[in-house]
Amino acid sequence: MGIRRCKPTSPGRRFVTYPDFSEITKDEPYKPLTICIKKRKGRNNQGRITSWLKGGGNRKLYRIIDFKRDKYGIPAKVESIEYDPYRTARIALLKYVDGEYRYILAPDGLKVGDTVMSGSGVEIKVGNALPLKEIPLGTMIHNIELFPKGGGKLVRSAGTAAQLMAKEGKYAHVKLPSGEVRLINLECFATVGQVSNLDHENIIIGKAGRKRHMGRRPSVRGVAMNPVDHPLGGGEGKSSGGRPACTPWGKPEGIKTRRNKRTDKYIIKRRK
Repeated sequence: MGIRRCKPTSPGRRFVTYPDFSEITKDEPYKPLTICIKKRKGRNNQGRITSWLKGGGNRKLYRIIDFKRDKYGIPAKVESIEYDPYRTARIALLKYVDGEYRYILAPDGLKVGDTVMSGSGVEIKVGNALPLKEIPLGTMIHNIELFPKGGGKLVRSAGTAAQLMAKEGKYAHVKLPSGEVRLINLECFATVGQVSNLDHENIIIGKAGRKRHMGRRPSVRGVAMNPVDHPLGGGEGKSSGGRPACTPWGKPEGIKTRRNKRTDKYIIKRRK
């Protein structure tokens, strides 16, 4: 994959960059594996906005991804590498020997015509999924389950990969992309390799309209609001707030919000 730069025909186009989509081999998705998800625009079931700045955006179909990789021991051939509007990574359409089609997250280096498998005892090869207990130490992995047969939950975004550091008892020590080291059951499945679309972090949005296409609406600074709307609002002229950064409800920003004592024991090293 590469990055395509635009000619500066306008101020908005001067710095904008796009992926060149050179790895994409098919434009239209496999229709039986797509569904239409109704847009909520950040609202809950009562119609109240609970997630700000959402709304608008281009129409898109959701691709049903096989995060469980539970067709054990059945080889599958990569039919195509496709774009997915709901995620940053590329996806791969697999055709199993029994005729079934499934989408998976495409690891970096997977090409059309490659054969992948999942299950115990499969080869340590990019795109194959197998239990952590059978993966050699130091291997780069992604799409990692948090509990056996629960489906991949960790390391699914573009360009990310975790590393298997050690095995102790019935747990593996896995170093996540954030730097956190976590205990994960050795029976949990993971996929070998690094997630595709490595250049995603180098893309420059460049202009506000492109964010609107993604369904992100403009945000207003707290210091630009009135006192009734935000704790940082009000003041004569352009005041800087006069207090530490906080949410519209007065909660300070930058403090730890994790409250899950039940799973604290599984974290060996924090990400910070």
